[in-house]
Amino acid sequence: MRRSKLETFIAILNVVADKGPLKLTHIMYKANVNCSVLKDNLDFLIKQKLIEERTIKKERTVYTATQRGINVLKYFKELTKALPFIEENQSQTNRTPQLY
Repeated sequence: MRRSKLETFIAILNVVADKGPLKLTHIMYKANVNCSVLKDNLDFLIKQKLIEERTIKKERTVYTATQRGINVLKYFKELTKALPFIEENQSQTNRTPQLY
């Protein structure tokens, strides 16, 4: 099943916040995103100041979550806890009807 853009952004941000600083390939595998999609999403997250790009030893680029990115993750997790019915409603609409 495909993830939404929001789910992909959150997955990337989550990986970088939990495991960072990380190289591009490590984020790609841990977030389960292909390289071109990851680059586009990282550009967006960097522009939103949720992730920052750092160069280590003049040749190695790593990505790390900013404080703003960590706060966004925190608020997103609180929101998903407060609204658990969204997932329930989606799973109910995907079920086959019961015959009585």
